[in-house]
Order: sequence, then structure tokens, then C-alpha cells
Amino acid sequence: MISLPDLSQRLAALGANEAHRDRVLRHWVQALPLDQGRRKLEHFLPQALRQALPALMDELAGLARLLQRHPGEDGSARLLVGLGDGMTVESVLLPRDGLCVSSQVGCAVGCAFCMTGRDGLIRQLSSAEIVAQVALARRERAVKKVVFMGMGEPSHNLDAVIEAITLLGTAGNIGHKNLVLSTVGDPRVFERLTGAGAGPVRPALALSLHTTKAELRARLLPRAPRLSPREIVEAGERYARDTGYPIQYQWTLMEGVNDGEDELDGIVALLKGRYGVLNMIPYNSVPELPFRR
Repeated sequence: MISLPDLSQRLAALGANEAHRDRVLRHWVQALPLDQGRRKLEHFLPQALRQALPALMDELAGLARLLQRHPGEDGSARLLVGLGDGMTVESVLLPRDGLCVSSQVGCAVGCAFCMTGRDGLIRQLSSAEIVAQVALARRERAVKKVVFMGMGEPSHNLDAVIEAITLLGTAGNIGHKNLVLSTVGDPRVFERLTGAGAGPVRPALALSLHTTKAELRARLLPRAPRLSPREIVEAGERYARDTGYPIQYQWTLMEGVNDGEDELDGIVALLKGRYGVLNMIPYNSVPELPFRR
């Protein structure tokens, strides 16, 4: 599995300086033709890099291959993506030029209502495999927003996710507030994105809330960090005020589980005055699980 630092080292070994590297990465992640640009590659790139470039671009394209496309009625489309080792993940083209990407094959959190985590974590995606999903989608249509809400818990693959976010927010030409990292509320995310640990690109955050009740949340998200809904919201509020990006609180609605009047009262008590938005998400029922839309 090639990572973005690996890729940078390979480009440097071919004689690329920082400007050369950025040009190659920009063409890849933006799905641009190699001959596009004011300066032709033969007038700009070192000879060794020019000669290696076609094979390198083929290798990068092979990191994420489109196996199946399942359109939705709202303009979205689920993409089954094949990785280089034969594993598969899912990306989703969203309305209004958005894309949802995966960061892991499988997931270790094991949310009770989610099929992805039933088999646990199979493997991490490299930062290049994450970015390759964006490059693949951009061959289908424009992508102006990327959300890390696909397969996996991004906080469990944080180095690779941050590497991908940094490239997408620079060579990828995506606005920083349009890069949205979703997490169940892992403290490592807040630690990494604030203070001295913050990198050049600070994404927006989406926090999986799903209930205002700590006991119910522990049952629904059995291997999430043991933070109460209030602690999660307070951490999110600090990040929102620091960055100027509202937090996106995620709430998957399940019949008879978290859709009662008591939860409405809890939402008012928990989120009143907070700098955020609450996304109510219809549940996709599956026969193997007892939850219903």
C-alpha cells in the first residue's frame, strides 16, 4: 500500500523538487490531463520523471478502480471501489458535488445499527488509497466537498486521514471547511486538530451523536470512547468556535429507539445556543438487523 509520503519520496528520487511534485499531485488528485497547464510537462519536469510518469499515473489509477455504480433517486450514486489487493470499499457521490469516502476496510467501533462493523476492522486504507477515491470520483463528475463518513472510523486511521485531508486542501483544491471529518467522538481527533498539533488544513467536524442519553449511546456505539453526549458536544463546541466552522451533529433516526419526545427535549437542552447543525438521517433498514426507519 503506497502512502502519500511514499509517493513524495518516489517523486524526489526521480528528480522532482517541490514544484514538480505539486504539479504531479495536482494532475492526479484533480483528474487533469497530463498535457493541461500553461507550461508543458516536457518544459517543466525532469527527464527521469517525465519518462516514469505514464507508468506512475497508471499505478495511481489502480489504487481505486470502479467496480459497480448504483445510482440513487436524489442524484447520489454508491460506488463500489476495488483496491489494489482485491479488497473493496464504498464511496458515495452526493448531491451538490459532494463525495463520501472510506478510510478503512471494515470498522472496529461496531455500532449496533451499522453493517460495516459486523466483521470488525479488516485493514486500514493508506492515505493514497483515500485520495484515490477522490481522483476516481472526479473522473465521473466534479467534486467540491469530501466527507470522511464512509466505511471505517477516521480517528482509528488518523495519520492517513490527516495526510489525505492536507493534500485535498492544497493540491486537491478543496476548501478547508468542505473537508469534513466524521468521528464517534474520539478525543484524539480534538487533540490532533487543535493547538500545536494542528496542520495547515483544518477540516470541519461531524460528530456521531444519535442520542442525548449516555446509557443508550453506549449500547448503540459499544466500542466508542466513553464520552457522554454532553462531553462530546462541549468538545465540538470548542472546536467550532476555534475554527469558525459549525459542527455537524449526526443523528440516525431509528423507530422506537431515538425518535421520541424525550429525545426532542434532550436535543433542546444539549444543543441550544451551540454553533452547529443537527442532521437527521433516515435509517436504511436491512433484514439482518432489528432497527427500522
